[in-house]
Amino acid sequence: MNLCRVILVLAALGATQQAWAEGGSAAQKKQLCEGCHGIPDYRTAFPDVYTVPKLGGQGAAYIAKALHDYKSGARKHPTMIGIAASLSDQDINELAAYYAGSEAAK
Repeated sequence: MNLCRVILVLAALGATQQAWAEGGSAAQKKQLCEGCHGIPDYRTAFPDVYTVPKLGGQGAAYIAKALHDYKSGARKHPTMIGIAASLSDQDINELAAYYAGSEAAK
């Protein structure tokens, strides 16, 4: 079961890296987020066991602040710091708006 999750995350990472490199839309970029945040009851194993929260339905301001905090290092999670570091302010705003209104991700 864990191997399936790893494969899913790696596939999402590959697709999202291409979307970012090509200036893809927030809808394309969200694939990286869904690799972890779209799996019900998903828990990471690095750096510690951590329950991954669902993003759908969270407030846009909360999501944007969290991403900015990861980007600045104010929030500490190595994976999220790395992901947020690659996001522009526009990316963050688009992803926050998408997940705030996303019924599918709830």
